[in-house]
Amino acid sequence: MKQGTLYIVATPIGNLEDITLRAIRVLKEVGMIAAEDTRRTRVLLDAHGIDTPLTSLHDHNELKKSEYLISRLREGTDIAYVSDAGTPGISDPGYLFVNHAIAQSIKIIPVPGPVAAVAALNASGLPMDSFVFFGFLPSRRTKRRQFLESVREEPKTMVFYESPNRLVSALEDIREILGERQIAVSRELTKLYEETLRGTADEIIESFRGKRVKGEITIVASGADADRSTVSPEEIRARFHETRKDSASSTRDIINALSEEMNVPRKEVYRHVLAFIEEESHDESS
Repeated sequence: MKQGTLYIVATPIGNLEDITLRAIRVLKEVGMIAAEDTRRTRVLLDAHGIDTPLTSLHDHNELKKSEYLISRLREGTDIAYVSDAGTPGISDPGYLFVNHAIAQSIKIIPVPGPVAAVAALNASGLPMDSFVFFGFLPSRRTKRRQFLESVREEPKTMVFYESPNRLVSALEDIREILGERQIAVSRELTKLYEETLRGTADEIIESFRGKRVKGEITIVASGADADRSTVSPEEIRARFHETRKDSASSTRDIINALSEEMNVPRKEVYRHVLAFIEEESHDESS
């Protein structure tokens, strides 16, 4: 008898339209959908006219339920697994289930889609060519501070998930332990009240202090740079303005020259120059 296939299906992180045509087709065609929360998944399925039978697979029953689901797969039933939102296994259940299926030589097919960490990176304005995702920060402050100490020298852009009620205290620890970094905090991504705040930890703390923060939170922080100079954004902008007046070089060539001259990463120079040009354009049009 031919074994069934296990599909790992990414679902929307908020907006129900953020689902691929392939995901809808797979969810309609499989014999069963295993879901982290069947009530939440039922809302998604109803929105897209999907009536495939549902069963639960979550943190508390993953070990035991995986055995039952794998027996169904071995009998030839195709099964799709979905988490509450986003891609299963990324700070969600699914890892144990997938590993048990692999151990039984079950075919695994991922159906990719939304990931909050990547969406937040898109909106952060921070380098995306190399980044590291750490999942949820430790909930206890002592362990969180120890963890932040361990990643203080990480040169890549860092991405964390955080609970809304711990956001300000987490940002305070980031400010104290990681030092002056560029930070972006995204909240309620793809939902009605989506917002992304960018700036230093101090600036973002002030924006949230005293407010009741709601929604799922993603924090993006710039990586450490041992060669980073102490040149301020204002100095970079002023130097660009002066150089552009006295040079026929392109903006790109000026950025490259300033990066080398001021010992500042090219992407940092580019970010500040772009902000300067946008402000200049706004001033001229107003």
